[in-house]
Amino acid sequence: MGKALGRRIKIAGLATLLATSMLTAGCATETGCGWRKTLAAELPVLGHRNWIVIADSAYPAQSRAGIETAATGADQIEVVKAALKAVDGAKHVRANVYLDAEMKYVAEESAPGIEAYRRELAVLLDKRAVKSVPHEELIARLDEAAKTFRILILKTNLTLPYTSVFLELDCGYWSPQAEQELRQTIHKADKRP
Repeated sequence: MGKALGRRIKIAGLATLLATSMLTAGCATETGCGWRKTLAAELPVLGHRNWIVIADSAYPAQSRAGIETAATGADQIEVVKAALKAVDGAKHVRANVYLDAEMKYVAEESAPGIEAYRRELAVLLDKRAVKSVPHEELIARLDEAAKTFRILILKTNLTLPYTSVFLELDCGYWSPQAEQELRQTIHKADKRP
């Protein structure tokens, strides 16, 4: 093994250790930190086409083998913040954020606390591009993605409907524009005699 490769492996190991330490800092008990350790362990393995879902307490346990569900016992906003911070700190991935389209129509009278949750979530997601998609469509996307790719679901203690936050991971160091330009270059090269 060359010195450069050995150095890169050591740096990657230290980065994983640092990410784990940062995610688990402040955990009073092991049970309250299990999801943080799961997130820290899984994130370096995950890449584009993988998903992380921060789900409310009634979110279904999906049965596909590629879907791992961890019960956090934690506040939804806390878990969303931690997941976004972890993804933002990872150089290899970035997150495309999706919300249930139904959430904006849920009335406070039907689900007390939904307005406060929407406000808190809006502040948290303020500078991000967020897409609203019908819940059943998002579930179908996860089911389809899980045929080939892994999905991590972090289930919270929130008891409000249609409040899950879906993070579709994408490559952090290669933009959609760069991919499009590459495809155009390949297409042009293929047309040459």
